[in-house]
Amino acid sequence: MSTSITGTGIRVAAEGDIEDGEALKVPAETTGHDDAIAVFHDGGTYYALDDTCSHGQASLSDGWIEGGEVECPLHSARFCLKSGEPQCMPATAAVRAHRVEVHDGAIWLHPGAPGSGEEATG
Repeated sequence: MSTSITGTGIRVAAEGDIEDGEALKVPAETTGHDDAIAVFHDGGTYYALDDTCSHGQASLSDGWIEGGEVECPLHSARFCLKSGEPQCMPATAAVRAHRVEVHDGAIWLHPGAPGSGEEATG
């Protein structure tokens, strides 16, 4: 993973590097955040959530991505990619969503900024 940090965020990947249905784990050391952040690509849109499941301490970047949700690989809790809200048991607490932008052929992560999906442009 090649990253660069600017006042506009952290460049985490080139557009197209994260395949549809896949995720990229960005380490906490890179983001300056207290948890790694997972950047997801689902149906042409990129999302970012804290990487650790709020229920079982598993890595959400290792989960299954489909229909705007990620399923935790440990206990099958599902989270909304846009908001981080849990969609089923056993998770009852949300994970933080972060803003992602796609511009200049790159995917930019804004740790701590309110999340919203960003459609791929190319």
